[in-house]
Amino acid sequence: MSALLQVDRLSVTMPDGTVALDDVSFTIGRGEIVGFIGESGSGKSTTANAIARLLPAAATTTGNVLFDGHDVLRLTPRELSRFRDVDLGMVFQDPRAAVNPVARVGEYVTEALRVNRRMSRSAARQRAVELFNEVGIPDPERRLDEYPHQYSGGMLQRAVIAAALSTNPGLLLADEATTALDVTRQAEVAAILRHACRERELGLMFITHDLELAGALCDRVCVMFRGRIVEQIAAGDLHTGAQHPYTVALLRSRPSIDERPHRLPVITAEDRETFSTGAEEIHD
Repeated sequence: MSALLQVDRLSVTMPDGTVALDDVSFTIGRGEIVGFIGESGSGKSTTANAIARLLPAAATTTGNVLFDGHDVLRLTPRELSRFRDVDLGMVFQDPRAAVNPVARVGEYVTEALRVNRRMSRSAARQRAVELFNEVGIPDPERRLDEYPHQYSGGMLQRAVIAAALSTNPGLLLADEATTALDVTRQAEVAAILRHACRERELGLMFITHDLELAGALCDRVCVMFRGRIVEQIAAGDLHTGAQHPYTVALLRSRPSIDERPHRLPVITAEDRETFSTGAEEIHD
């Protein structure tokens, strides 16, 4: 599998001196889904923002982010604009925060096609109908003319995914894209993302707190702790083959439907110091 995205020794220091990422390296191939798990503040979203160059202007970034052979960190403003508008698709946790509440959904979905692909309104609308069919939104002609408040959360997230796919990007960043949905809708959205990756051969960086979902959806999983990737493991081995003590601790912190209720283990401050002391990155 060829590497679409290659991140090499990426480090980020915030304006206040906080080291948000420390020597992060990984690859995402075409058609590959790579999950990122870890507690809040571990660096998952910062990694995605660094790839999209959406960090604060005063943040210091070092390392390399190669997309299709081009270093994203060194793109000119014009090249960066094209990368964000055409080559990169982004899906975030709350679909209602991504759309204009007083504009019809069709305006949102067709905007990138009209602006970046120079398509006419009629051609962009026809393409939006095709995209709605692809992501499973029924009666697309009517739904394009509705407003966001007329959509359920799951349906609106499908529309956001359709917009993200509209320019045929090579890379999709999904940051907690299923967290705000119920379990059934989570499964449906995950299936849409998986199908899009396989059919379009696009790479997907999938950030989640749901360890079960990461194991079921992804090909590989990167475990992040304090701004570092401490373990990379095949998704199928996540629940049985984890080696790093932090990954093991995360797995033990989940409730289980197969065991009698008991107080769940927690990761203490002392544990975190232990994980940080001499912990090396573990690859599968």
